[in-house]
Amino acid sequence: MANAASGMAVHDDCKLKFLELKAKRTYRFIVFKIEEKQKQVVVEKLGEPTDSYEAFTASLPADECRYAVYDFDFVTDENCQKSRIIFIAWSPDTSKVRSKMIYASSKDRFKRELDGIQVELQATDPTEMGLDVIKSHAM
Repeated sequence: MANAASGMAVHDDCKLKFLELKAKRTYRFIVFKIEEKQKQVVVEKLGEPTDSYEAFTASLPADECRYAVYDFDFVTDENCQKSRIIFIAWSPDTSKVRSKMIYASSKDRFKRELDGIQVELQATDPTEMGLDVIKSHAM
């Protein structure tokens, strides 16, 4: 079922890998990209459970838009171990205007396909999704 606004479908693999991240914690993160020719969102990269946040941010291209999901573990002030699934719409200032528009118009529908996202961030440069920003949104 294509998105009427942008015509982008969501590949089944996106939903399957997200469920594995959410339920089994098979991955630390997933990076998704829009394949314009196929008119669908696909999985571009899967992060191992042991991968660091730095490995995640390094997997986002400096001048292309992406969607990403990150399984963020943290300890609360009460010393409780918690986890939040963070959705990041990565749209760097240096990416093409057309790309930004396609990602922006497809985001809400894509996000609805991923049931269980707890926090959403929009980032145009790495400082907008630093570990401190993630922590402040997660708690």
